Amino acid sequence: MNVKVDSLIRFITKKVVRFCTLLIALCIITFLLMTYSPIDPIQAYIGADMMRVGPEQREQIAAYWGLNEPPIQQFLHWGSAVIQGDLGTSMIYRKPVTEVIAEKFLYSVVLMFIAWVLSGVIGFVIGIVAAMKKDTWVDRAIKWYCYTLASTPTFWMGLLLLMVFAVWLSWFPVGLGVPAGRLAEDITLLDKVKHLMLPAITLSIIGVANIALHTREKLIDVLSSDYVLFARAQGESGWRLLRRHGLKNIALPAISLQFAAFGELFGGAVLAEQVFSYPGLGQATVEAGLRGDVPLLLGIVLFSATFVFLGNLIADFIYRMIDPKVKEERL
Repeated sequence: MNVKVDSLIRFITKKVVRFCTLLIALCIITFLLMTYSPIDPIQAYIGADMMRVGPEQREQIAAYWGLNEPPIQQFLHWGSAVIQGDLGTSMIYRKPVTEVIAEKFLYSVVLMFIAWVLSGVIGFVIGIVAAMKKDTWVDRAIKWYCYTLASTPTFWMGLLLLMVFAVWLSWFPVGLGVPAGRLAEDITLLDKVKHLMLPAITLSIIGVANIALHTREKLIDVLSSDYVLFARAQGESGWRLLRRHGLKNIALPAISLQFAAFGELFGGAVLAEQVFSYPGLGQATVEAGLRGDVPLLLGIVLFSATFVFLGNLIADFIYRMIDPKVKEERL
């Protein structure tokens, strides 16, 4: 038991050290890119009233936000505040970064969860079908579908669905998270679901390919194993053989792969939310980058990296439970 506990502690410690190093590197790179970008944060902050603002007012704004300090000093001030639990104040929304992230993430988490579940279930099912129908037209069609999706950009798929189902057929609204021009108390749950469907379908369609192809290859290996051949010799076949000997061997690897896809899911959500003007964390990321809101962008970087890290950590734990050899390889 002590050996297992020590092994687990070393595993977690190593992951945390790598994660902290990654966070520092991401924050430094993001800050440098924003510092040397052509975007003027003061001009983005003032907006259309730029011509009415004099040099003295610009200096006051820069002093208020700490933009008149050297870049290194700005970063050190921000880092010391983060250590104390303060991510700063957003220049765009004029409120604490933590509040902005919490508000936007409520929209994004629903979108990503629905897409995550749909892509996992659909990918797992069609992967099983492809393996059971190996080398038939069904298998070839599924592989063609998955290879096509794997090379399809998220924004292109979103634009295609938007053009077909929102513009041509008018089945869904064109964009936004709720109907425009209506009071909050008049917006129903059905309205929110309608605005959520196209972004969720876009993300889930793109996420199907990896899980489907992985499940197919894993199940083919299982079906060609000795114990399955022995079961076939005893008269088992078809879906009964799959249920008794196949599912338990492919379910956990598929689940672990799905958890490891958090990074791709978050990246896809950024593009999908931008296409559909969905008010989630992805759209806030783009706005922060284009308008020079460094505190908000750095806060989102920290939050998104933590989100992806937790998904990968869960995937690693599942791998360790599935295959004891992974315990030695990943220490």
